[in-house]
Amino acid sequence: MKIISLALLFCSTLHFGQLFNHDKTFTKQDTLKGSNTEYRNFWDVKRYDLSIEPEFEKKSISGTNKISFEITKDISNPIFQIDLQQPLVVHAVQCSFPTSKAFKRDGDFIFISSNKDFKKGERFSIEISYSGEPIIAKNAPWDGGWIFTKDEKGNPWMSVADEGIGASVWLPVKDIWSDEPDEGMTMNIITKMGLVGVGNGRLIDKKVAIGNSIGDNRTVWTWEVKNTINPYSIIPSIGKYVNFKDTYDGEKGKLDLDYWVIDYNLEKAKKQFQQVKPMLKSFEYWFGPYPFYEDSYKLVETPYLGMEHQSNIAYGNGYANGYLGTDLSGTGVGLNWDYIIIHESGHEWFANNITATDKADMWIHEAFTMYSEVLFTESFMDKKSADIYAQGLQKNIENDIPLIGKYGVNNEGSSDIYNKGASLIHTIRQVINNDEKFRQILRGLNKDFYHKNITTQQVERYISEKSGIDFSTVFNQYLRTTKVPVLEYVQTGNKLKFRYTNTVKGLKLPIRIDNQTINPTEDWQTVKLSNSNAVEFNRNYYIKYKTAN
Repeated sequence: MKIISLALLFCSTLHFGQLFNHDKTFTKQDTLKGSNTEYRNFWDVKRYDLSIEPEFEKKSISGTNKISFEITKDISNPIFQIDLQQPLVVHAVQCSFPTSKAFKRDGDFIFISSNKDFKKGERFSIEISYSGEPIIAKNAPWDGGWIFTKDEKGNPWMSVADEGIGASVWLPVKDIWSDEPDEGMTMNIITKMGLVGVGNGRLIDKKVAIGNSIGDNRTVWTWEVKNTINPYSIIPSIGKYVNFKDTYDGEKGKLDLDYWVIDYNLEKAKKQFQQVKPMLKSFEYWFGPYPFYEDSYKLVETPYLGMEHQSNIAYGNGYANGYLGTDLSGTGVGLNWDYIIIHESGHEWFANNITATDKADMWIHEAFTMYSEVLFTESFMDKKSADIYAQGLQKNIENDIPLIGKYGVNNEGSSDIYNKGASLIHTIRQVINNDEKFRQILRGLNKDFYHKNITTQQVERYISEKSGIDFSTVFNQYLRTTKVPVLEYVQTGNKLKFRYTNTVKGLKLPIRIDNQTINPTEDWQTVKLSNSNAVEFNRNYYIKYKTAN
């Protein structure tokens, strides 16, 4: 990846490619997965209480999930949809309300026909028991599924990655981003062979169950999350873990730091994870308080690179700076910090605190989180280094399809949601030209949409209103097209003639040059410069500059 000509293509494919499928033909199954269907739109999940037991030798899992929910509108005899992907098998469904028939399994969905008139505000539960051999991830975390592998000492090591494929790859849930359990969850992880089970939130109980034969003893690790949590963030990890702790004096008081790593990596972890405190200091400055003080901050070593699991961040970057020892920006700046610690922690604010309502708006997660790397660089190093890093990210942009995906079918937009998304945020920052106002917008997003789902339109309106600048055409340009604005110019002495091409109609994107601001349009304009020196354009804007003939 250090060899830039091949590195950028390789990085883009390795880092992002398998989460995105640009040429997919959508089916009814996609609509059932990605829409708030008639089987989902009348009930709101309040809590999950689940148990999971993996069997390493069989590469299988078994478990239960009790889904507690509230009815959101008066409705008669509705059908409930629960998601559980094949080949997992349902053994039993127990409902706290009368049903008209046995549940129906149709592909990756369970349909439960009720026999009752429901009233808004009533609360009920559905508990599902299941087991089987789940989908195995071929290359986690870029494709989804369970991971059954061994650590360097030959001990079993297991976890799951499911952002793209969905939590229903291993757990019966309402698998849609727009509905999170408002009252949190508990997760029992059942292990044997002396293995440790690590989940989200805080460890509240540990019990040993004595088996009937030698080696059959099992340990139940009970984890509790008090905050709302997105299903794809609910993750168990099982291995020969050891634990060490620390605290951080943050904006809301003492934040517990909890680290779980494979035993032989303890000393490496104690050194590498020292980056957590400066990261938290930077992100609390820019984004506001860490959103999950009640559930602690946790890094868990995993047998794959990483993922933003809420209060349970997956870490597999080999205890080295950069991204697997390389710098995605191609500038060398990214080698000064651990990419997975910084990037995945940034998601605690953008993805876990603020969560897109529809996967089509996943750019919200990745654009702001990729930009968190720029902001951390600025805090940890200096603004010049941050700008160099941001400009380096522009070189990775492919402009294949728009950043926004197709709504209602469980579809992401372009993999450019990372690099182009961050470049969009950096461009907006240049236009605002007031870092304190920019910071308050970022903090305001996390405060005003605290623990909520959000849409692209809400983000657009918020930034425009709080900045006092109409960014509507800028968002249209960068989110909904693949066009990169081109500023054509001719300089003659101290006069600069310029115009925009390759833009949406009426693009309003002012640019600062030579201590003045110009407002290019599709028509030629001329301004007088302070001197006759060749203009040095600000490369922090994501636009192209072209000398006109």
